[in-house]
Amino acid sequence: MTIEQVKQMIKDNDIKSIDLKYPDLICNWYHITFSARRLDYVLEFGIPFDGSSIPGMSSVESGDMILMPDITTAIIDPFTATPTLRMLCYICDADTLIGVKKDSRSVARRAHDYMVNTGIADQSFWIPEFEFYLFNEAVINNGRFSAGFSFTSAENKEDLPGGYKDINGTSVANRKGYHIDVPFDKYAYIREEMVQMIEDINCPVRYHHHEVGLSGQQEIETEMLPFELITDKMMYIKDIVHNCALKHDLTATFMPKPLYNEAGNGMHFHIQLTRKGKNLFYKKGNYADLSDEALYFIGGILKHGKSLTAFTNPSTNSFKRLLPGFEAPVKLFFGLANRCAAIRIPKYANSEKSKRIEFRTGDGTCNYYLAMSALLMAGLDGIKNKFMPTRENGYGPYDENIFKWSEQEQSRLHSIPASLEEALAALQEDHEYLLAGDVFNKELIDSWIQEKTKEVIAIRNRPHPFEMNLYYSL
Repeated sequence: MTIEQVKQMIKDNDIKSIDLKYPDLICNWYHITFSARRLDYVLEFGIPFDGSSIPGMSSVESGDMILMPDITTAIIDPFTATPTLRMLCYICDADTLIGVKKDSRSVARRAHDYMVNTGIADQSFWIPEFEFYLFNEAVINNGRFSAGFSFTSAENKEDLPGGYKDINGTSVANRKGYHIDVPFDKYAYIREEMVQMIEDINCPVRYHHHEVGLSGQQEIETEMLPFELITDKMMYIKDIVHNCALKHDLTATFMPKPLYNEAGNGMHFHIQLTRKGKNLFYKKGNYADLSDEALYFIGGILKHGKSLTAFTNPSTNSFKRLLPGFEAPVKLFFGLANRCAAIRIPKYANSEKSKRIEFRTGDGTCNYYLAMSALLMAGLDGIKNKFMPTRENGYGPYDENIFKWSEQEQSRLHSIPASLEEALAALQEDHEYLLAGDVFNKELIDSWIQEKTKEVIAIRNRPHPFEMNLYYSL
């Protein structure tokens, strides 16, 4: 989108305000709004702000930063009463107006540029799968003298909201929710509304459906889009899901494991590399018709898989989802159509155009820019160093259900970390591949570990409600 197109959009839609949005290191969103009449000035000089007030971004003594709008991300805000244009920003140094080292959008741009500069590929394409719950109620309490939470869903007979009588008998029990049809898929129309909003921002959707979790679990999956485009679209998609849910008196969560012993929310990434329009991952006749480049790319991700989880699964709750029995991958191997593998090769993607890999370990608590950049860097490292994943080095391929193996057989496989603390320790030990081309940097990685360690300590220091069952009467 050009500046002329943006100005025409402002004129055609009588836009009054422009809302600039940007994520912090962890991927919480922030925004600042200015009058549309000031657009030219802001495009030239940006908007100054105090970076030291944004967690993980800057110290007090070097807090002055500049927000520089990216006009290619402009969309009409679908939720504001006043006609408003949204744009994403780069967080820039006040002196140079260059994206700072800890700006995650700048990291993603550097990752893409690094890939191109290596000559390995000139484009990468991605499909993200968004899994989330829609609850009718979410009551959360954490204080000194009480703690707990309660989520309810009008879809689940065993989890009904207070006062909801289910007089039409459309609440369900004793079955899974996967692809459940209307009228039992009560929020299909809301999901459809979300999808139309996503399509309106020029992000095509492959399909959407009810997921396994009976208490309102949903999935929306986009079509394959270029890396530098989909990372921004994903930020808007998550915002659409939250705001559209609230509009209908529901609440949405991408939390990996909000419910005990129920299906968790993952964030699967389908990945493909191309050069001059040719799919680098396809070679007819190889295992799953994968080229050596594809196998090396897989090898890089699996080799660095432990440290990658610090970015792809960066919450203490992430590792409550990564348990055997819920189609959650806990072992670092790959296989054809294998849903217990960290990397699955979709069996239906069997043409040269569609051949791709699917990374299944991640979840929606990640910073998309950082997680996807880290995955790209790990895969490129595998190609550069020709790291071939094999059964001999424990990375596969395995096409069978490894959870039916004996414990001794399973122990030969590489495991993902069992906690966020272990993932951060792995990142501390293994991050050189991220520093190539100055894509990531030591300051960002140290800040990430520091901020995430605060979360580990915050959880560790608090009594858990189930501890009351175990120990209160001892």
